[in-house]
Amino acid sequence: MPDLTGQPGFTELPVGAFLRAMAAPQPAPAGGCAAALALAQAAALCAKTARLSARQLTAERSGQLTADAEQIRETAASLVDEDARAYRAVIEARRQQAEAGRMADALSRAADVPMRIIELASSAAEVASALAAEGKPALRGDALTALLLAQAAARSAAILVRIDLAGAPADPRLDRAERLLALIAQSADGVG
Repeated sequence: MPDLTGQPGFTELPVGAFLRAMAAPQPAPAGGCAAALALAQAAALCAKTARLSARQLTAERSGQLTADAEQIRETAASLVDEDARAYRAVIEARRQQAEAGRMADALSRAADVPMRIIELASSAAEVASALAAEGKPALRGDALTALLLAQAAARSAAILVRIDLAGAPADPRLDRAERLLALIAQSADGVG
């Protein structure tokens, strides 16, 4: 979807153009966009694995895992551009030398996107773990790759949450992020 300036969103760019944009000396895309993209890739691998594991799973289970993975993929992909917008708001508040309350609000809103990445990554890790255990054996590597990508996305996003909320140590999102990271690690340990 084009952004407010009419430019295509980052997820509409060819891979090479997206990577060049990420390497360019501009604020976005950056770490949050990369985490969201890694999560979208994890979910896409889950969807593929679920579809191709129809013989090992019931049709209902295959369909449900596919639907869950597709929902995660679509939402994660939308977060690529949403993260860039949230970060631009932080940059604008800094540029305007906004008062502390306005800056804290911008940082809090910016933390919402990586927090959403962590939440989705937890769901993706559950799907990937199930597929690694129950799916087509020849696709176990794809399911495990998806699990590791989801974990990497969550760990990266958690760093961003911590940075954004450094001035708000009592924010409940900090504890929630840590709990979800632990659950994802358990999923990874359970099938590794």
